[in-house]
This record gives sequence, structure tokens and C-alpha cells, in this order.
Amino acid sequence: MKWTLLLLTLFLNDVFSYKILVAFPYPGKSHSILGEGFVRHLLNGGHEVTYITPVPIKKPHPNLRQVDVSSNFENFVFTSTLDFKKVMNKEVDLKDMFTMYHLMLKVAEKGVNHKNVQKLIMDPSEQFDLVIAEWLYQHLYSGFATVFNCPYAWSSSMEPHPMVLDLIDEIGNPAYFADHMSPLTPPLSFSERVSELLNVIYLYRIRWSVSDAEAKAYEKGFGPAVAKRGLRLPAFDEVKFNGSIMFGNSHVSLGEAHRVPMNYVPIAGYHINEETQPLPENLQKIMDNAPHGVIYFSMGTMMPSKTMPMEFKRAFLDMFSTLKYTVIWKLEEEFKDLPKNVHVVQWAPQPSILAHPNCKLFISHGGLLSTTETVHYGVPIIGVPLFADQFMNVLRAIRKGFALQVDLGFDTPAKLKVAIGEILGDPKYANKVKELSYIYHNRLNKPGDLINWWVEHVIETRGAVHLRSPALHVPFYQKLYLDLIALILLGLVVVIRMLKKLISGRNETKQKKN
Repeated sequence: MKWTLLLLTLFLNDVFSYKILVAFPYPGKSHSILGEGFVRHLLNGGHEVTYITPVPIKKPHPNLRQVDVSSNFENFVFTSTLDFKKVMNKEVDLKDMFTMYHLMLKVAEKGVNHKNVQKLIMDPSEQFDLVIAEWLYQHLYSGFATVFNCPYAWSSSMEPHPMVLDLIDEIGNPAYFADHMSPLTPPLSFSERVSELLNVIYLYRIRWSVSDAEAKAYEKGFGPAVAKRGLRLPAFDEVKFNGSIMFGNSHVSLGEAHRVPMNYVPIAGYHINEETQPLPENLQKIMDNAPHGVIYFSMGTMMPSKTMPMEFKRAFLDMFSTLKYTVIWKLEEEFKDLPKNVHVVQWAPQPSILAHPNCKLFISHGGLLSTTETVHYGVPIIGVPLFADQFMNVLRAIRKGFALQVDLGFDTPAKLKVAIGEILGDPKYANKVKELSYIYHNRLNKPGDLINWWVEHVIETRGAVHLRSPALHVPFYQKLYLDLIALILLGLVVVIRMLKKLISGRNETKQKKN
């Protein structure tokens, strides 16, 4: 009987096992964590996974093949920009969307043209049932699905916003749908509605400005591979709007209650292991023996700590030394002469630290992964945002009631001390994040189960065409009824002219009679 069950299990795994390509070439640790989340859940679902990544998984699964693009970290376009001192001196604007779109296209081109990626796509024997491609201010990775002639799913690392939803449906109405980079929250005033409308127009202008370069990169990166398979390279506009679904790293507990299409799947928290990993012995001891609790301080992985001025680091240490709390600071370098209550670590298992009952506060840059983990584990946060969507992530957390913000500057340590006193001195912040944590966890399906269900559904229905929004085929002017408005205006012009002619004719008749 046991042998029968074993054979049946192996048979079922073989029948329902699909070949998935997960494309996350962006050279950033946080984005690789999201890619690993997909890989882990798909492998648990019994699928074969090929993973394009700059951060290869150290203990690979037998069903996992990795395409290493780690050399893309060399001469990374953001290396000279991601600098604490430059940001503090306001020498760079990391919120400029025009620059962001153009830089992200360069990063994507580098990923697609990497020799290991080209080796994969130039092999006609390679076949996949589905591609999962990261959307990060560019659409180039949709070309993988063209090469392998299979459906694809987008993955967005952010809250729903116009340029994401436009790929599978249409943008939200700017009268009540604020962009992910906007500081505004509905309901909007008249001036705010005008501002959001202008912002959407600006985003479309940016996308248009990069469209030709993106199409050329698509033809260069994927054209030879498609030709080698004897296929026709479709127009880029056809391909980038052909995604079957959009996996979104979002949940209503973290952001707004947006209206989204049926093929938008919110899976926030999917990168977090369902079973919390044990802490290393040294950190376990520190957290267990902290009499007043622990403050965890990490500014993420994108901005190297070596670019932080030494006097700035010392100012943080001096400020932390005045607190009664134990502080664990993740910093990629060693420090001597630390205060007794401060522990600097070059690597920290963030989820395991936040999961510890003695963790009272998280000081973070406000990345979406970090804000998701604070809600997942029920820990309030102080955000020190640096760039991109971090400002909005922190602002949403403030509006939700479990966060405070301190801007990055040379006076940050002093302001941070005040914020620590406020957030740990008032239980409302901790109570609110625990309330949101309940909403976050109280879902019908776990994120990993959703990923596998939707992946299999898209493959088995040959692209889930039944979920495609008709809005994709409606021109922009028709969505806004501009043709109807033009017809009405034309009709009014004709009527006004006829009335003028009629009145003019009557006046002439009266003059003749007189």
C-alpha cells in the first residue's frame, strides 16, 4: 500500500509539474528576495524552475536551475548615485521618475544581454510553460515570453499604480486613485484632482519618451533568439500588453483599498518564510536578555553604509547610548568602542529579529519589504526614506497609524531620539500595528498558495485569455469619451452658426422692411 501511494505521488507530481522561468535580473538584494519568494513557492508546488538572478541561491533545490547574472553588479548604473552623503546634501533627486524610467531600461538591457541569459534564450531546445517577469519601470522582460512562445505573468514590487494597472486593464481614475509616488490620499480636493491628472499625463509622457529605446532594446535582445526558432518577432507594443496576470506585492492592510482588475493578484508577504527561522545564538542571547526590549535599525541593502559619513555614524552611536533600550544595528562594517547597549552586526536575519517578542521598534528606510514585515510581525516603525517608493510607503504607514517619519539629514540622530520617545511612549502605535497584522494574516488563501494556483490556472487555460480586460483594446480617447465630446462640441458649433445665420437673416429682413 505504501509503495502504491509513493508511486501515485510521483506520478501526480510528474503530471502537474510545469517548467517556469522566473526572470529577476535587477542587481539588487531586495528584488532578489522577491524573486526567491516565487522560486521557493513554485518548487514547493512541485514545479521545475529556471531562475535568472544576480544573487544565486546558495543551497539550490534539485528542481532549480540558476542563470547567474551577478556580474551585473559591476558598474551598476546606480553605484555613483546611491550615496548617503549625496542624498543628505541633496545632490541627487532619487524621486525623479523621468530619470528612473531611463535608468531602469539600461539596467534591464544589461540583464537581457548578459552572456548567460543570451546562452539560455539562443538555445532552441529550451522550452517553458510560463514566464514570471519583474516589472520595474520597464517592460523589456516581456520579451522572454516571445522567445519561448508561452504566456507570462508580471510581478510588481509595489502598490498598484497607473503604469502597472495599465498593462493589464486601465489606469485608476485620478479623481480618487493617487499614484504610488504621490503624497496625496483620497478623497482629493479640486486642486489635488488636477494635480493627480497632470501627474498621470506626465507618466504617460515619460513612458512615451522611452518607448522607442525600449523597442530597439527588445529587438536587439530577443530578435536573434526568436529568428533562430523560426518565429516572427511581434511588435513590442503587442508583447508588453500581453501579460496574463499581474502579481502585486500589495495588500489592503499595507495600502489603499484600490479597485483592481480580476487578473491582478495581491500577494504581499509571499517573500516571508511561513516558518520563522531560529536566530543565531549570539543574537538570540542579546534579544532574550534585553531588559527594556530591542530596537532594530537597518537602512536596507541598496545604499552602502560605507558612504555614510563617519561623524554621522558616531552621532547615531552617541544618541543610542543615551537610550535604555538595546539596539541592534545592521551595518556592513565593524565598529570599536561601542556603547554597552549597542550591537553592530554586518548581517542580520531581519524576519527572525522582528518575530522575537522582545523587538519593540524597527527603524528602517521604508522599503516595501520592510514595511510588509513590520505588519506581518506586528512591530511599529520609524521610517527614514531615501528614494523611490520609500517615501510613500512610510507615509502610508503613518496614515495607517503605526509609524513616524524622520527625514535624512545631518540632524537625523537628534530627531530620531524624539521620534523613539514618542512611538515607544504611546501604546497606540503598537496597538494599531497589531490590529493591521490581524487583517494582514486573516486571508482566504496564503500568498504561496495563490502563486501556485494562478500559475497553474494561466498555463492550463493557455494564457487566461478569459480574464483579459476589454479596456486593453479601447483607445485612450474612447475611454475618456473624447470622440463624443468632440461630436457634441461640433454639433454645438453648427447649431450656434445656424442660429447666428437665422438671427442675421431676420435682422436683414427687418432692415429691408424698414
